[in-house]
Amino acid sequence: MVNIQLPGVHNSLFLIWSFSYITPQTNGRLMKRNLLLILALTIILSGCGSSKKQLEKGNYDSAIASAVKQLRKDSDDEKQIEILHRSYTIANEQDNERIRFLKVEGRPQNWDEVYQIYKRMSDRQSLVRTVLPLSLGNKTVEFPYVDYMNEMIAAKRKSADYYFAHGNELMKNKTKDSYRQAYTEFVRAKDYVGDYENIDNRIREAHDLGMSRVYVTINNTTLINFPQEFQEDILSVDLQALNTEWVEYYTLDLDKNVQYDYLINVNIRNIAVSPDQTAQLDSVIKRDIEDGFTYQLDSKGNVMKDTAGNDIKIKKYKTLQCALISTLQTKSCAIEGDIETIQENPTKLLKKDPIGARSTFENVSARAVGDIGALNARQLQKTKTQIVPFPSDIEMVIRCSESLKQAIRGSIQSNRRLIF
Repeated sequence: MVNIQLPGVHNSLFLIWSFSYITPQTNGRLMKRNLLLILALTIILSGCGSSKKQLEKGNYDSAIASAVKQLRKDSDDEKQIEILHRSYTIANEQDNERIRFLKVEGRPQNWDEVYQIYKRMSDRQSLVRTVLPLSLGNKTVEFPYVDYMNEMIAAKRKSADYYFAHGNELMKNKTKDSYRQAYTEFVRAKDYVGDYENIDNRIREAHDLGMSRVYVTINNTTLINFPQEFQEDILSVDLQALNTEWVEYYTLDLDKNVQYDYLINVNIRNIAVSPDQTAQLDSVIKRDIEDGFTYQLDSKGNVMKDTAGNDIKIKKYKTLQCALISTLQTKSCAIEGDIETIQENPTKLLKKDPIGARSTFENVSARAVGDIGALNARQLQKTKTQIVPFPSDIEMVIRCSESLKQAIRGSIQSNRRLIF
């Protein structure tokens, strides 16, 4: 017989597992049963080690949770009962001491922490009660019940009172940051109690005053007057996707009473549209194609025979010729400008980024004179394309809209950190 001591428990608590040496004659089922038992004991002891380790580290609520988990499996596990009772006692002592300090200190902002501690103690008590009663030997382990309800309600009310009063004080500072802090305080007060007079109005007011509003507009300083729909299309860059809790982007000045905190000016400084350009290329295409055959004759004018006795034939070719008159129509447009990110009140230029966009019109057509059989497939396809009217200058500008929108959105996206 061999004795194996399994570590991982208190010095005074150990377990001896005995089994016979495994010999070729040992029953296989016995070996399997022994291994399964060893595995089960290892799992049990590892659970004990987990709660004990948390206790030793001072993580009392983690130790309690681990011990409760084990006791739900085995309510007579004395080691887990000891760990649970010790962790529970120390955790409550520390929390009560912290509450006494916070109350003696007397700061109004302490009441939220007081409430949170009472709530933690109540949750801890509820968890432990799921495995009660517990006994060590013939003695019941005491976990006295404490009614935390009144203390929680009182601390919650005092905490809400503080948040509501603090929010009102913050509103008097009249800054974006103070309005946003006040909004958070009012929301906390409502979450805790919710019966303050005009609390919803105060929340909306603080949020409205804390919001940063950004007005995005286009300034065209060129000699080309582009249509209104072009400007609207340029600004349809899905700015709503850039909105955050405290920043909103606008492209329409719907309310003249709204005071914008930032301006984003998309300045179109230069629009260059090339003249209509036409280039012509004339080329002659020649191609030899098979055109029947003739017989090969000997010196006497007789048709020659091959080794099989067949007449020897010679392929005949003819040359096809076609003049291909190709016409290339081109026109281009380039837009240059910049985007200014400006802070208002006081006015300050935060960033200026160059932007640009290009569009190109190109049409290739061709006219064939002669035998089109000389043309390959690509050349023949050209002859099916006709000369078309050139787009107007305005149409060329409008063609730039998509690439210009991408440039605008990219610039605004990269400068979001400047707006808050």
